[in-house]
Amino acid sequence: MSTDDTAARPGSVDRAEVARFDALAATWWDPRGPMRVLHRFNPVRLAYIRDAVCRHHGRRPETPFALSGLSVVDVGCGGGVLSEPLARLGAAVTGLDPAAQNVAVARAHAEAEGLAVDYRAETIESVVAAGRQFDVVLIMEVIEHVPDMAAFVATAASAVKPGGLLFAATLNRTLRAYALAIVGAEYVLGWLPRGTHDWEKFVTPAELSAALSAGGLAVTDTTGVVYDPLADGWRASRDTAVNYMVAAERPA
Repeated sequence: MSTDDTAARPGSVDRAEVARFDALAATWWDPRGPMRVLHRFNPVRLAYIRDAVCRHHGRRPETPFALSGLSVVDVGCGGGVLSEPLARLGAAVTGLDPAAQNVAVARAHAEAEGLAVDYRAETIESVVAAGRQFDVVLIMEVIEHVPDMAAFVATAASAVKPGGLLFAATLNRTLRAYALAIVGAEYVLGWLPRGTHDWEKFVTPAELSAALSAGGLAVTDTTGVVYDPLADGWRASRDTAVNYMVAAERPA
């Protein structure tokens, strides 16, 4: 994809965000580095996706290759922290990221692990323009980094096959989210590099639901995610005030 193509598709590309994540590319697979929170968050989001997909298709989530035969696109895949375990579950995974260094790291890591993941330094807009659709579309921890949320969600929704599913994870635009996700995580605890998030780009569940509906999808579930200090990890919750995940379906 050319630079001109990227500039003409503002929905998912913020050049400053791409440059920042490109600079962090080498740290993606360091569980104690800048991506530590993402590694801690990964089990709960992976389980959420796996279990919902299995319910949808009448499968058993505990089986080794529960997602076999299903196509998945991981938009904003970074270094492949979520793409790889989905591939281990049998899914045919395409990982998209406009940051070329992220894609290079993801490819190298997957190759070292013996996993086949189709990583591409592309945007979802270019993939949709080529006419591709998927059984599962993932926009996890990416909505709050794009310049035009509604346009980005609409494009991602158009990549969902009839009868397919979309999963999103993002941050709610609340004062508690500002206090915990920005002040706490970035400035007090140092869990994330300062400047990782912009509170004005956080999205309420109602706003996300409206954007998905406009894209022809029906929201089937909204689940909060909260930090458990005793386990030093994250768990699903009814509390959506800070982090939350959404599942949506395109009618068959």
